[in-house]
Amino acid sequence: MSLSPRDRLIVPLDVPSVDEARAIIADLGETVSFYKIGYQLGYAGGFDLARELIAEGKDVFMDLKLLDIDNTIEKGVASISAMGAKFLTIHAYPKAMRSAVAGKGNSRLNLLGVTVLTSMDDADLVDAGYRFTATELVAKRAADARAAGMDGIVCSAQEAEAMRSIVGPDMAIVTPGIRPDGSDVGDQKRVMTPKRAIAAGADYLVVGRPILAADNRKAMAAQIIDDISAALAERA
Repeated sequence: MSLSPRDRLIVPLDVPSVDEARAIIADLGETVSFYKIGYQLGYAGGFDLARELIAEGKDVFMDLKLLDIDNTIEKGVASISAMGAKFLTIHAYPKAMRSAVAGKGNSRLNLLGVTVLTSMDDADLVDAGYRFTATELVAKRAADARAAGMDGIVCSAQEAEAMRSIVGPDMAIVTPGIRPDGSDVGDQKRVMTPKRAIAAGADYLVVGRPILAADNRKAMAAQIIDDISAALAERA
């Protein structure tokens, strides 16, 4: 996958208002080219901001984790594809993913199957009624995503290396739960440093709190991009 280190870093705009998101974007300037918009900002005007960012040449990841009946998924994905976003997440249920693939048509939208949230571990899956470990369920859903014709998956970096053999060389592996050395893991349970995640085969890293909470956001983002670059050089 031919991507620059800068294009592999995704910064989530996990803030409650568009004004706060704009401040983050201004702080990061040209250092960051890729932003993620999820529920919190999406429901507070983030869809319009996404369109603005796309018009300005930025890449946008709509992290909506869609899951619904087939027709609703298909029509919703068709609407989102018209925005020009690069990524959209779908919970990795086979019918939902097949409907999403039908909905995106020939657009540039890349569909990502969400395998197991990085805030969950084996005990959480037992509580939710699953009889799989996190690694087992990620593997099953990765295989389902490939069979459905998805463009990539979202998984913990801890599973990235094993998942590459399942999804093949062309599907993207996007890894949240990235924490530089010394960072607070917060509510994440399956985490990894940027260098180790790239070494494990991740294509894109989602790095939120370590950047958003930094005294110098641009410097922290640049440091992570340097870590990605170094890891790619070692991986080559």
